[in-house]
Amino acid sequence: MTTQNTKTFFGQPEGLKTLFFTEMWERMSYYGMRMLLVLFMTATLQENGLGLTVASAAAIYGLYTGSVYFMGLPGGWISDRLLGGQKAVWYGGLIIMCGHIILAIPNDKTFFIGLIVVILGTGLLKPNIGAMVGQLYSDEDKRRDSGYAIYYMGINLGSVLGYTICGYLMEDQDNFGWHWAFGAAAIGMAVGLLQYRKTLGKLQGVGAQPAAPLSAKGKQMSWTAIGAMLIILATITALALNGALIIDPVSVAEYVAISFTVMFVLYYAAIYMFGNLTPNEMKRLGALLLVCIASACFWSGFEQAGSSMNLFARDYTDRLVGSFEIPTGWFQSLNAMFIVLLSPFFAALWINLGKRFVSPGYGIKCAIGLMVMASGFIVMFFAAQYAASGLKVAPYWLVATYFLHTVGELCLSPVALSAISKLSPRRFAGQMMGVFVLTYSIGNIISGLLAGNFDPNRVDQLPNLYIQISLFSIGIGIVILLLSFKSRIWENLSNDTEEVAAVDKAAATTA
Repeated sequence: MTTQNTKTFFGQPEGLKTLFFTEMWERMSYYGMRMLLVLFMTATLQENGLGLTVASAAAIYGLYTGSVYFMGLPGGWISDRLLGGQKAVWYGGLIIMCGHIILAIPNDKTFFIGLIVVILGTGLLKPNIGAMVGQLYSDEDKRRDSGYAIYYMGINLGSVLGYTICGYLMEDQDNFGWHWAFGAAAIGMAVGLLQYRKTLGKLQGVGAQPAAPLSAKGKQMSWTAIGAMLIILATITALALNGALIIDPVSVAEYVAISFTVMFVLYYAAIYMFGNLTPNEMKRLGALLLVCIASACFWSGFEQAGSSMNLFARDYTDRLVGSFEIPTGWFQSLNAMFIVLLSPFFAALWINLGKRFVSPGYGIKCAIGLMVMASGFIVMFFAAQYAASGLKVAPYWLVATYFLHTVGELCLSPVALSAISKLSPRRFAGQMMGVFVLTYSIGNIISGLLAGNFDPNRVDQLPNLYIQISLFSIGIGIVILLLSFKSRIWENLSNDTEEVAAVDKAAATTA
């Protein structure tokens, strides 16, 4: 662990500089490309797009974003058991770059291959680069929280770069176009990899080796299983692209959403019922369940940014400022900009409330975040009504919505991560983080399915879509808020350290 350096990065370990810029460029490539997806898939063939229906495009978008989060689970395991963080990030970045290069090829079939490759690479890179940030610090190092805050700034800078560069290239179809924008994402990832390789020594061995390496036989079996899974994936992809296997994206998204939800419920129930938990741990896990439900519902609404709201910006928003037309994708950068502006305020808010002995529970904060996000769709409801009357609406409707969504995100997202860290039984902390990641996947896929209900030829349906999302989210938020007044007491229960140790000892003796 790096705790003392002659050189620092804003007072942090110098290795943070390596991870900061690697993550910044990776996020540039990820968000830049993600912003293009629904727009490219729904663009007509005359516009050099794929000409897919909104339902299919939104389902594919949801499957893509949901799979990216889900693949972080095996990606973290591969790092811990086989490669180590440094190699996982390097190979993950290379795979991502190759995926973007494939996307830059102007061919319909290679588009879906590129998406799959990017998913695999992101699952390998994303969880492990974040884990290495924490490994730069000892347990006693007080700089950890501020280090993560700086790292989070890199994420948002990268997203702004991606939206700005790829959004501009996409919009200028005469000189550039879709595949130039996909290519720009590949270049961004390449820049990140070059600086990562050049400054790798600054990590001072962090993540150089697997945290819990397998035996030689175990490694061989694992690589064989991974190879077999990749062969199966490649075979299914080839069959689908050749027309031998017909895949309905909407049906697949529905089945995957159900599968992820069942997986979440079964794993959570298994830990609750068979994890030898103490009474206090069971109550804390009950409080944590409310946070997980709020998270899944939140992301199912928030991720409309890349689908239905992206289409709304393109088709129904007056983007002309003088003679300049604002690129569609630039509106999505508002979220990152608002995060940069509002994060210090929210950090100070929770601290000052704590000093006054007014500390809302995790569930209460998450419920508030969910309802604030839902209020953004009330704004979109009125904007969509204007659009349904045949008018193009002013940009400030989207600005207001993204502002409210960002406030909701800052109330929920960091709070939920903190809740997982505090409320999970200590011996299941890693597994509970993996289970929590499933809420992101579930939310993203449901978001795609919801967006698919919008028929672009029936703009009068859009107000109904937005008000349904709003009322459902507010309803869930109210239920979670009411239950949280009870669960707040459970959140503050002790860990029963001695009792946990006795349970662990008894379980070990039985085994």
